[in-house]
Amino acid sequence: MVSVGIDIGSTATKAVVFDGGVRGRAVVPTGWEPREAALSALRDALLQAGIAEGQVGGIVGTGYGRISLPIFDRRVTEITCHARGAHHLCPATRTVIDIGGQDSKVIALDEGGMVSDFIMNDKCAAGTGRFLQVMAGVLDETLDGLGSLAAGAEPVSLSSMCAVFAESEIIGLLAKGLEKERIAAGILDTIARRVQGLAGRIALRDTVTFTGGTANNPAICRVIAAHLGVKLHVPEDPQFVGALGAALIAAD
Repeated sequence: MVSVGIDIGSTATKAVVFDGGVRGRAVVPTGWEPREAALSALRDALLQAGIAEGQVGGIVGTGYGRISLPIFDRRVTEITCHARGAHHLCPATRTVIDIGGQDSKVIALDEGGMVSDFIMNDKCAAGTGRFLQVMAGVLDETLDGLGSLAAGAEPVSLSSMCAVFAESEIIGLLAKGLEKERIAAGILDTIARRVQGLAGRIALRDTVTFTGGTANNPAICRVIAAHLGVKLHVPEDPQFVGALGAALIAAD
C-alpha cells in the first residue's frame, strides 16, 4: 500500500511517500498557511514518486499544524512519529533528540522502538531552531554560516537562554568589540547546554539518534555530542524523520 506522512512544522513542512521504501519526498516553507504548505508538499512528493493521489491508501499528519488538514486519516504526535522514523532507520536507537523550530525533545525508546519516556521544551524558544535563527540573524549569518564561524573558537558564556534577552546580550557584546566567532561558539554552547539539561532528566541510552533539520548542521552536532558525552547518530536527511514515521504509521 502507498502511504504518505506529512510533518507540518513551524518553519518547514515535509512530506514522504512510502510503499515499502521512500518513493518521494518534498519540503516547503510552512509560512502563514500550513494547510497550503501541506498540500504543496504532498503534490511535490507524489510528483517525484510518480504516484497519483488516488493511489494513496492512507495519510497521517504530524507536527504542530497537523490539525489543519481534513485529508488526514489520522493525526499523531511528532514524538511518536520521530521515534518511529528513527527506529526504522536505525533499529538500535534507544534515545532520540529532536530540535524543531518551536520546541526541542528528548525521547526514550524501548527495544521495540516504542516511546517509553520523553521530555519536551515547548514553553520557551531557548534550545530551539527558532533561537538559532534569531541569534544567527543578529550576527548577520545563516545557520550554516553560524556553525562555520564558531569552528575552533572559544565560546563566550551567554548568561541568558531566553531568546529575547540573549539577543540583547549579543548586541551588547558586539558593541564592545567581542569577536563574532566567540559569540557564535557561545550560541551553539547555549543550545547544547539546553539539550543537556533536557537529557539529564531522561537516562540516555545508546544509540542516540539526532533528528530534525538542525541535525544537518555538523557544528551543532559536534557541540551537542561533546556536552552529552555521546556519539550522535545522524540519519541521512534527518529533517524527514518525522514525516517518515508518519508514513510508516499510515502504512500500518
